[in-house]
Amino acid sequence: MTPDQTMDKQAVIAGEGFVLRPLRASDAGLIRLNAGDERVARMTRSVPHPLPPGATEDFIRRAQSPNRDEDVWAIDGTPSDRPEVMGLIGLTRIDTSRDSRFPPSPEGLQAEISYWVAPVWWNTGVASAAVAAMVAANPLDCRTLFGTVFQDNPASARVLTNCGFQYLGDAEVFSVARGGTLPTWTYSLALKSRKQD
Repeated sequence: MTPDQTMDKQAVIAGEGFVLRPLRASDAGLIRLNAGDERVARMTRSVPHPLPPGATEDFIRRAQSPNRDEDVWAIDGTPSDRPEVMGLIGLTRIDTSRDSRFPPSPEGLQAEISYWVAPVWWNTGVASAAVAAMVAANPLDCRTLFGTVFQDNPASARVLTNCGFQYLGDAEVFSVARGGTLPTWTYSLALKSRKQD
């Protein structure tokens, strides 16, 4: 499949020793194992800790829905004999009329990138490679990508800056796992839309 997609089909994106592919029901075990790790959950906005029964399966069903507002890919390392789910990466379409953290853009679709990798893959370049592959493919044909990281997670901030994102400003978002609002750094990256070609 090419980076062109419809809402019910996602692109499969090749990376160096991995592919970014849509989620499958069989991913539930590895997602539960890794996202259930408190170190991972605490660095996300939406992953609860501990994970309630059925939460992973519900997440996969939402990711497969044709009415989703977020496309989620598994970082699948099987091309290099690594696990099927080393982490997840997603793009959420932004409605600036409801989310004031991001400036409106009349020029095209905007999305927020999010990602996590299993702790065993921290500091190995997997997250940076996955973000770089997503940026290069631009599967939603976005004009602008945004990324938000908690200020106590400078490693995730480096992933974004290593991939060309520029600091935009500070904000605050709620973390389910931490049960409170925390300060964040927001980054942006302008992309060339395929429609401009």
